[in-house]
Amino acid sequence: MTIRVLIADDQEMVRAAFRLILDSQPDLEVVAEAADGASAVDRARSLRPDVCLLDIRMPGLDGLDATRLLAGPGVEDPLKVLIATTFDLDEYVYRALRNGACGFLLKDGAPGLLTEAVRAAAAGNAMISPSVTVRLLARMTAGGDTVPAAHSTPGTPHDTDRAHGRPRPPSGGPAAPHEPLTQRELEVTRLVARGRTNEELAAELYVSLSTVKTHLGNVQRKLAARNRVEIAAWAWEHGVCTADPD
Repeated sequence: MTIRVLIADDQEMVRAAFRLILDSQPDLEVVAEAADGASAVDRARSLRPDVCLLDIRMPGLDGLDATRLLAGPGVEDPLKVLIATTFDLDEYVYRALRNGACGFLLKDGAPGLLTEAVRAAAAGNAMISPSVTVRLLARMTAGGDTVPAAHSTPGTPHDTDRAHGRPRPPSGGPAAPHEPLTQRELEVTRLVARGRTNEELAAELYVSLSTVKTHLGNVQRKLAARNRVEIAAWAWEHGVCTADPD
């Protein structure tokens, strides 16, 4: 099946670059573009794409408010929204996820990360840019504020600290694995927690991309984790990975 994508960004060159990357994949197709949030909402509601790829800073209605209108609490039959932005700010991550986004990417990421994130969003999974994930998880282990789990339902009692209006740290995440991780699976888990993409994992471990995906699938099954964000959270919370640089 072809995944239909809408791109919304106020910069024509960015839209063109994203279209080129996505349309080069046999299973992805850009079906519409928009230069502002209001147009993105109108076109998304009309065309019902599988994934809406939205910038944050756009004229008029910004991408965060557009996300709330398309995927936020109370929206009937919400669409899947993926945020792609230049601005690496924690508050943007918080608001995007609270407003219903199923992913948050930085525009300087590798093309493979973009296509992987679009596929993940279409499948109902969450993906956050690796550098953002590592920073937020490092803050979590240091006792600071952190982003809520990517699968949390915005507006639930576990989503925010009512006294401060800030997201709470995930409450535990995946527990002990159902069966022990192998040494190679621990290596994969450690690298995921340090922000590596699948392509980087394959290169660093000298294995094929399909082998990496097999290991990740095994880790996800053993940890009962729903996405790589939960895998990374488990690694940081259980001392598999430290905040020290490689």
